[in-house]
Amino acid sequence: MDRNNKELASASRRNFLKLAGTGSFTAALVAGAAGTLWSTEAVAQTNKEEREREKAADHIMTLATAYVLGASRSYPIMQLDLKENIQNATNGKVYVKLAPGGQLGAGGALVQKVQGGTIQAAQHSLSNFAPFASTVDLINMPYLCGSNQRFTNLVNSDHWKTEVHPKVEAAGFKALFYVNIDPRVVAVRKGGAGAVLSPGDLSGVKFRVPGSKMLQQYYRLVGANPTPVAWGETPSAIKQGVADALDPSVGALYVFGFKDILSHVTFTQAVPDSQVYSCNLEWFSSLPAEVQEGVMWGSEMTAHQNLSKVPSARAYAMSELAKSGVEFHSLSADQLAEWQAAGGYQRPEWDEFKKELAGSMDAFAKLEEAAGTQGKYFVHDA
Repeated sequence: MDRNNKELASASRRNFLKLAGTGSFTAALVAGAAGTLWSTEAVAQTNKEEREREKAADHIMTLATAYVLGASRSYPIMQLDLKENIQNATNGKVYVKLAPGGQLGAGGALVQKVQGGTIQAAQHSLSNFAPFASTVDLINMPYLCGSNQRFTNLVNSDHWKTEVHPKVEAAGFKALFYVNIDPRVVAVRKGGAGAVLSPGDLSGVKFRVPGSKMLQQYYRLVGANPTPVAWGETPSAIKQGVADALDPSVGALYVFGFKDILSHVTFTQAVPDSQVYSCNLEWFSSLPAEVQEGVMWGSEMTAHQNLSKVPSARAYAMSELAKSGVEFHSLSADQLAEWQAAGGYQRPEWDEFKKELAGSMDAFAKLEEAAGTQGKYFVHDA
């Protein structure tokens, strides 16, 4: 690093710590995202704007996520956009205070904080809604809504809104918008099985899975040896060969630092890597009607931005992983059909899950129809 770069980095660090130390953490984040932390004048201006916005607002909305602000470049979680859009769509009546990077927790911990009203809103996986509305867990059923388009069709359908949202709201949540990331992939470690193009290539492969019974059954059906490993232990498990493969989206593989330990990635489009922004329903309902409308309009604007960001985020993650020697494999329609035939939701092995989670086979058929019906949103698929 040359002298000028060192000075800029030092100034950026100094300004960030100064802002954070005086309680202006969100201003520090906004300045950092804008790339202006090196400039004392720009930082002061950002701090002034954020303080004025917060002071002028009638309502403060703490928004927590598990991801750092820069993550949207490869994992389109869109938290800074959501902050900006809600503030603008409510004409400044709501000020959004960001808590990114897991500083208030992640996943289930954030769900509990939103439900309890400790914070007003958070990002978490859609599966975290499953304890309150079991139907939600069907998103993990292979090939029901694995592709981006089928997932977007499903969660924006009238059927989802009439069947799932009332159950989620009964548990104290308001869904703001569903975040489309990309499908999970089959990612193989360096020194592992090589390229996986068909289910036969997974024979005997130790496949890292989360606690989901559905994902464990799917990988068993397609020939792998499902190996449950906690997320925090997964990088070392892959490095050490305790597991040979794993299935996050490409963006998540990059964000969580897997790029140097993988060899091949295959787009099988079986299950979505899906997220949602939820809000505490009691807090939301306490807002004046026009402010509620503004919050939802700001959320809808961000949903549009998220869908348009999907291919560029994927391209960036792929480019960075490719620099480390990772090879990518997109499958033909015939190859995808082979995967679906081996493990897809049409198989009788899934019938018990359908009955348990949807309530009946007829109820599941309505979800299937919703996923296959083109809605008003278009999104790119890998």
